Amino acid sequence: MKITTKLMGAAAALALTSGMSFADGHASPGLIIDLGGKFDKSFNESAYNGAQRWVEETGGEYAETELANEAQREQTMRRMAERGANPVVVLGFANASTLDVVAPDYPDTDFVIVDMVVDQPNVKSIVFSEHEGSYLVGMMAAMASETGTVSFVGGMDVPLISKFACGYAQGAKAANPDATVIVNMTGTTPTAWNDPVKGAELTRSQISQGSDVVFAAAGGTGIGVLQAAADADILSIGVDSNQNYLHPGEVLTSMVKRVDNAVYDSFTQAMAGELESGISVMGLGNEGVGFAMDENNADLVTEDMVAAVEEAKAKIISGEIVVHDYLSDNSCPAF
Repeated sequence: MKITTKLMGAAAALALTSGMSFADGHASPGLIIDLGGKFDKSFNESAYNGAQRWVEETGGEYAETELANEAQREQTMRRMAERGANPVVVLGFANASTLDVVAPDYPDTDFVIVDMVVDQPNVKSIVFSEHEGSYLVGMMAAMASETGTVSFVGGMDVPLISKFACGYAQGAKAANPDATVIVNMTGTTPTAWNDPVKGAELTRSQISQGSDVVFAAAGGTGIGVLQAAADADILSIGVDSNQNYLHPGEVLTSMVKRVDNAVYDSFTQAMAGELESGISVMGLGNEGVGFAMDENNADLVTEDMVAAVEEAKAKIISGEIVVHDYLSDNSCPAF
């Protein structure tokens, strides 16, 4: 098989030449970081942190590459597999269709995809109950709002991001049935994940419509959302990683999505020979999603807010509260 390499970025090419095996003969894992950059302070960075935690705790090594454009998806997966990385952990739903094609060509390689399902015998799919975590921060947003209007800025306009928005709107309306929820998406192409200027513009527009709490689920674009909110002295809500520290006293909370645990556990299970294919769901019950509390937002979140959210969390886990999943029918009862 002839693989074209000229589109590979220099950093990616260098990353793929690193050592690929341990002294005991085990293959080293590989990590393919999605568009938006390793240090997006959100989804990708959480995954990177999980890989680094694994390195620190085990002394192991892994191969890593960052996608720079859409054209690199297939060739990067194939290069990882052919270099001997095992498992190959792929970040982001946008890689699903490519992995569905690539995985069958490497039956002896285990693949893991984070954020989407790929039905292949050598693929483990890790997905999250983002709607549940978003419900909780939506409740917090409505309880903290003084105007009764809260808002959401998504990255790329895809069903997965509508899943965040729908959960958020349901939570807001559960806390305040009269709440107004404004929803905007940044764009329809992958560049929407890394456009903080557009994120800031959307946030300012929402503020002009009365929003005083904004939730960003937009990758690197969210940095602009949180900055615009801080500049206007309104509250924001971070996503994926705990982003409370970015603007202490201005970020109400963050809807954490433990992508770091997904990567760490995948590396660990693979090295122990315990990685299994199939679907793994990370939700409230197994701490896969949640809301962040620390010294940066302690003064913003009241005891009543925490009590209400913890009660809702317990009811969601028990099944007493069912948060509608936008992906189940591409609709949202709260919109």
